[in-house]
Amino acid sequence: MLQGTGSDVGKSLLAAGLCRLFARRGLKVLPFKPQNMSNNAAVTADGGEIGRAQALQARACGVAPRSDMNPVLLKPQSETGAQVVVQGKVLASATARDYYALKPTLLPKVLESFHRLAAEADLMVIEGAGSAAEVNLRAADIANMGFAEAADVPVVLVADIDRGGVIASVVGTHALLPESERARLVGYVINRFRGDPALFLPAIDIIKARTGLDCLGIVPWFPDAARLPAEDAASLSGSSSAGEGIRIAVPRLSRIANFDDFDPLAAEEDVRLDMIAPGQPLPGDADLVILPGSKSTIADLDFVRAQGWDIDIMAHLRRGGRVLGICAGYQMLGKSVADPLGVEGPKDSVAAGLGLLDVETVMAGDKVLTEIGGTDAAGVPVRGYEMHMGRTTGPDAARPYLTLGGEPDGAVSSDGRVAGCYLHGLFTSDEFRAGLLAGLRPGRSGGLVYEAQVDAVLDRLADHLDAHLDVERLARLAGLQP
Repeated sequence: MLQGTGSDVGKSLLAAGLCRLFARRGLKVLPFKPQNMSNNAAVTADGGEIGRAQALQARACGVAPRSDMNPVLLKPQSETGAQVVVQGKVLASATARDYYALKPTLLPKVLESFHRLAAEADLMVIEGAGSAAEVNLRAADIANMGFAEAADVPVVLVADIDRGGVIASVVGTHALLPESERARLVGYVINRFRGDPALFLPAIDIIKARTGLDCLGIVPWFPDAARLPAEDAASLSGSSSAGEGIRIAVPRLSRIANFDDFDPLAAEEDVRLDMIAPGQPLPGDADLVILPGSKSTIADLDFVRAQGWDIDIMAHLRRGGRVLGICAGYQMLGKSVADPLGVEGPKDSVAAGLGLLDVETVMAGDKVLTEIGGTDAAGVPVRGYEMHMGRTTGPDAARPYLTLGGEPDGAVSSDGRVAGCYLHGLFTSDEFRAGLLAGLRPGRSGGLVYEAQVDAVLDRLADHLDAHLDVERLARLAGLQP
């Protein structure tokens, strides 16, 4: 099990790399994360949802993602509350305090999922959440040492040297843990190293003297990590891709969800994808504005107006620009969004949409979770997944943006410059993406083969870890035969 000295130290990436590394050796490897907090989710083959990072790790293993790989998923809906998804299905919405009380009752489900996967695997690669030493929350922990002790698994600490204070983070984590949990630590990994590793050698001796722990590797910075889906929105702050030519702007909503939808666009060499931070205007020279998914559509409609982005979008359209909405972004483009059951917020709430599509959305109680394929209006194939609780209808839906599973999906305005749909992941379809970009810049041709690029990056990541980690020792610590 990989546990971090803090959040965002690179556990997800290391886990994905180890999954690919050991899978290439012919082992049946499966990923697992007891508890995840993310609005970047993936639909599983068994009709559930898990964190996007575990779906990537499953891909690295060469297997289909399953709900058991991330049995508890928290999807933030507000500053103090989240939707709680257990074994792929929505259980409840809970405040932080309510969830803390709920957690101990979820451990049996977590262990059930873990043992079900472990029974068919040669190796489980497990990822913790946040810090291993969140001792104030330890009594109800199911994500880190609480799980590790219940499942009886060895733990490797992961520390990020790029953020500074790495010696203190390793030694301090060790010092805060009770003796039984210290005994579970089998070593540590220094991640995201830049410079000469020889300069860190004295630190290894210092850490050994303070903790007794061995260093299992110093992993240099892996630039291609940016080409893999990110787990949480912290990675989006003020970000933009390096491409030049076609400019696409995506406002970073307060509850942005499934933002890895845009990774294939960002990977194109002639595309600049700008994730626009709150407080910043949408760029006046954008070719396309995309409204992304959100965990709280009505709340983020208010957020869009508070940033003045609604005014920017209208100005963009007056200049001849185009607008596309995905899932919640599609709902926002309509005339209204109603939540009579309180699915995403207060019961019976209704909000005026941006009025750019003649459609209306009503939040329903049953969540649509499905992998699906189809075509766009030109017959170009698309494939992705739906993950929503809204139902959208209206006159503009008579001009569907897509046909999915033989049924119309989405809507297009009468002038063709505003459109929306419910399909996440549609930009991974190379032919569709190429057509979209050619429509923005006539004469444009070519483009990358996105899925092949992801697999190539996972292979390079596995090679990277093989070169810089003590892989054979890790295998022995995990109980594999030498």
